[in-house]
Amino acid sequence: MSRGIYVSATTPGSGKSLIALGVAEALHARTGSIGFFKPVAMAEQPDDDPMVALMRSRFGLDPAVCRGGLSAREVRRLLAEGQREEIDARCVEVFAEIASRVDIVIVEGTDLTGQDSAVEFALNARLSNDLGCPMLAVVSGRDRTPEEIADAVDVARKELYAARCSLLVMMVNRAEPEAMDAIRAAIRPGVSHRPVYVLPELAEISRPTTGEVSGALALRQIAGSADMEREVSGVKVAAMSVANFIGALENGDLVIVPGDRADVMVGALASTFSPEFPVPAAMILTGGLAPDAHILPLLAQAPFPVFAYEGDTYRAARAVSEVRSEIWTGHRRKVASALGAWARHVDDDELVERLNLPRPDTMTPLRFLHELIGRARAQRTRIVLPEGTDVRILRAADILHRRDVCDLTLLGNESQVREIAAANGVPLEGIDVVDPASSPLRERFAEEYARLRAHRGVDLAKALEVMLDVSYFGTMMVQLGIKDGMVSGAAHTTAHTIRPALEFVKTKPGVKIVSSVFLMLMADRVLVYGDCAVNPEPNEEQLADIALASAETAAEFGVEPRVAMLSYSTGLSGSGEAVDKVRRATELVRGHRPDLAVEGPIQYDAAVDASIAASKLPGSDVAGQATVFIFPDLNTGNNTYKAVQQSSGAVAVGPVLQGLRKPVNDLSRGCTVEDIVNTVAITAIQAQSVRAAAQPAAQAV
Repeated sequence: MSRGIYVSATTPGSGKSLIALGVAEALHARTGSIGFFKPVAMAEQPDDDPMVALMRSRFGLDPAVCRGGLSAREVRRLLAEGQREEIDARCVEVFAEIASRVDIVIVEGTDLTGQDSAVEFALNARLSNDLGCPMLAVVSGRDRTPEEIADAVDVARKELYAARCSLLVMMVNRAEPEAMDAIRAAIRPGVSHRPVYVLPELAEISRPTTGEVSGALALRQIAGSADMEREVSGVKVAAMSVANFIGALENGDLVIVPGDRADVMVGALASTFSPEFPVPAAMILTGGLAPDAHILPLLAQAPFPVFAYEGDTYRAARAVSEVRSEIWTGHRRKVASALGAWARHVDDDELVERLNLPRPDTMTPLRFLHELIGRARAQRTRIVLPEGTDVRILRAADILHRRDVCDLTLLGNESQVREIAAANGVPLEGIDVVDPASSPLRERFAEEYARLRAHRGVDLAKALEVMLDVSYFGTMMVQLGIKDGMVSGAAHTTAHTIRPALEFVKTKPGVKIVSSVFLMLMADRVLVYGDCAVNPEPNEEQLADIALASAETAAEFGVEPRVAMLSYSTGLSGSGEAVDKVRRATELVRGHRPDLAVEGPIQYDAAVDASIAASKLPGSDVAGQATVFIFPDLNTGNNTYKAVQQSSGAVAVGPVLQGLRKPVNDLSRGCTVEDIVNTVAITAIQAQSVRAAAQPAAQAV
């Protein structure tokens, strides 16, 4: 079994850091633990290398297993002094230290700058052999025809075999997107006849952000938004009249203008007030000229950052044109775009199978979330997000689209949604926006709602009014199969989110109530807590229903259900109505699911600690190893999950609603962008299960 994989460029400008990130993502989701090693670092202090920093933050790696080796300057000095063996020895030493702590190490080779490419190629080949790592070789497809790329692949193979490298994978990166099929057809099979993966050029990765431009030019912000993650898609130097300038302006442009051109500043700012006009990414005021005192209060309201630059306009434009972004900057959108491209074009299972790695027994929070995204992506689903005017929803939709997780639809007034998105630098390409007020679906939805709620006195006029509500409109999209699931609650209450579903989506056959669970991601396993969000005082039948639904949800997300029906007493040691309710609920669960491992009443400590379980409830299949915890009431459940989350550092994912015929999930109004991304992934997986369950029924009919 290999202890590492060496990611090496074979031609300059290959973008191998994207490949290293993709490999790390694939391996982290499929192995017990990973490390990262950069033998030749870009920083003076090797552990300050930007890829080292990205890997540490992205995968939560300890500095002991994510390290640099030597600085590039030190390597050049040692090579010039003829001390090649010193380089090898020190790299082998660091690699061995990392490998002793993890299952596999991703090693990222040097960049092949073009000046000493032959020397670097030889260095990478030698280190690959010295570290005992098979090589993943990356060929650049940029500015090459399919035939030239195929030849470059053949040359790389020949040279690596001549260097006695163990070649594991060949990849082509930065290929022209329109030529992908032709490139695959032109590449000749290697000795193993394994696939050669081809990834496209991603323009969004090379676009700098406002923060990167600011840092490169040492700019001083004087007004506007503090958003430093806005992508700069172009540069416009304002050396014309306002009318002509506005006509040439495009979304995401960085505007460079002398500090005394108040007309251009006001024009650019006015452009942000209408969805029909573009919104700049940022503005740089040049010449060291301070804007008029009457203009500064206007610029303060700009939805983009406004910077001051002491040099002239020409120098500013030239300096901006030289700013390049890299994947290792770690910006959320760039990483999402990279991982989305990786997922579309690389078969992770086939790649990892080549390494013959064992499957880990433990499940870390990060690995669970990675697998969540992978499962959501595996079968295409359609998710509707009713709160299209919430900036967090827009940012999450952008991340989900870049990562290619599912098809998304936002609800809201289209002009307003697009205006808010543009003002916050969020592109909506590939994401549908539907306005319930003008949608042709509204009448159809109203007719269906009136039919379903006729017994409540709802007529068509009332139904048409109800369908203006985004929660009702979105839920009806799910009810009629136009969308597969809905996620809401960032701006609406839980009641507002789930009321439409209770009215006409209804519960699954045999399920009496809608309930919820939190997926509690502990350091080495996943636990399921229910119900912590919906039902205040469930009776014994409802408690049993919650337990059965929670066990089903646990299994759906890869957790073997062993159900603990929690109480302040364990086994027969206590009595009282609260304990008796849990005892009766446990018997109901056993009656419905004799195959399900369930224990109750049981205290939390006896449910999780094997030594306590041995004394309090010996011989139990659940005590000491429970995975699903059913709380007797909402007060206990809600406080417990928050206490565990805050005191242990566990990641709480949810609430995940369960029991509905089709997936609708609720968000906390304090949710983050990451919370939304995870909840959409969960909803997509639930939708896949609904679809799978419907197929046998359809076949039977």
